Amino acid sequence: MKSKLMLVLRILLGLLFSVISLNNFFYFLPTPPPDAFIEALINTGYMWPLVGFTEVAAGILLLANKWKGLALIFAAIISVNIVLYRIILDSNGIEVALFAATLNVLLMFY
Repeated sequence: MKSKLMLVLRILLGLLFSVISLNNFFYFLPTPPPDAFIEALINTGYMWPLVGFTEVAAGILLLANKWKGLALIFAAIISVNIVLYRIILDSNGIEVALFAATLNVLLMFY
């Protein structure tokens, strides 16, 4: 029972990271205009694609059930930064950020 729950949580977190991060490259989800911080990341030329690639890699690794530890470390780093960004700079979407962080913590303890 516990392993089936963890499988569902892992797939959910993998889909969340994969789908939302693919939007960094293909822009298929409606997004609000970026604030100054996100705009600065985009203007660097490499940081925004690096963040997107790291999120996609974590999501795909979780979905493929390969290198789960590495994927969860990537996801943890990203989750902490997303939650801090949502708390400090922009509180819109904090629920999704906390949901992803909670899934990450649960999977790490499993």
